[in-house]
Amino acid sequence: MNQQYSRRNVLKNLAGSAALLSTGVLLPGVVRAEIAKEQLKEDVKRLQLKGNVNHSVCKWCYPKIELEDLCKAAKDIGLSSIELLGPEEWPTLKKYGLTCAMPWGAGKGIVDGWNDPKLHDELLASFEDVIPKAANAGLDKIITFSGNRKGLSDEQGLENCAKGLKRLMKTAEKHNVTVTMELLNSKVNHKDYQCDHTKWGVELVKMVGSDRFKLLYDIYHMQIMEGDVIATIKEYHPYFSHYHTGGVPGRNEIDDTQELNYPAIMKAILETGYKGFVGQEFIPKHAEPLVSLKNSVKICDV
Repeated sequence: MNQQYSRRNVLKNLAGSAALLSTGVLLPGVVRAEIAKEQLKEDVKRLQLKGNVNHSVCKWCYPKIELEDLCKAAKDIGLSSIELLGPEEWPTLKKYGLTCAMPWGAGKGIVDGWNDPKLHDELLASFEDVIPKAANAGLDKIITFSGNRKGLSDEQGLENCAKGLKRLMKTAEKHNVTVTMELLNSKVNHKDYQCDHTKWGVELVKMVGSDRFKLLYDIYHMQIMEGDVIATIKEYHPYFSHYHTGGVPGRNEIDDTQELNYPAIMKAILETGYKGFVGQEFIPKHAEPLVSLKNSVKICDV
């Protein structure tokens, strides 16, 4: 490489990498790539966060970014959690001073869940194995799912879920881990999923009757199913232990390309006294997904 255009000289002699790229100077591809990396680092530098919201992000939305790289970026932006990771991944988060606000690691996934009594013994064993591990790692929640209806009525689904989950509450209460069932839409993304309306989920929480069972209110999913997001949060917030974001329609960036007013939603969440995490769970369309993540955190930092 010509010494004139070495990475060290380029970055040393210019005030910023963006300035060089904007000059139109024809540079070797390797140098341009290095400059682009430097610019991306600048773009995701830590925000001046207000401290009112605990920010988190879901790893599955960034499949091309290695966990360690996402950890570094999360720290740069100012996040303190990366979600939906299992026990084998929690030590990596700890290495970077991060937590997992909503762990994965038990159950059979979304389709097969607590509404099927034939699965209760298997589900119970799975969660009773992971819950102590979560507690030992300093984590206080774990995600779960109702399962698909598969012909069940809502009433029978409630009865079945409650019967199985009540068996799990002794372990959850012992380890102070809140089993949290996610509300998902059955209209677009998860056809036939049973826990697809807030009122159904709230009724299940009442039936289980333990402070260690609550709901994950996914704003994206519930906007699709019911709308009326802010009023729902105000009315039912005692039943929610966690929140997820996502742009509607499309589950992409939560910017002005979609229909939800996230600053207003975040203010409503804070007004309930909520002190937990809000997880960014959108699929970035931006060429630089970490820039989208930073912008979304900024939008939600009210």
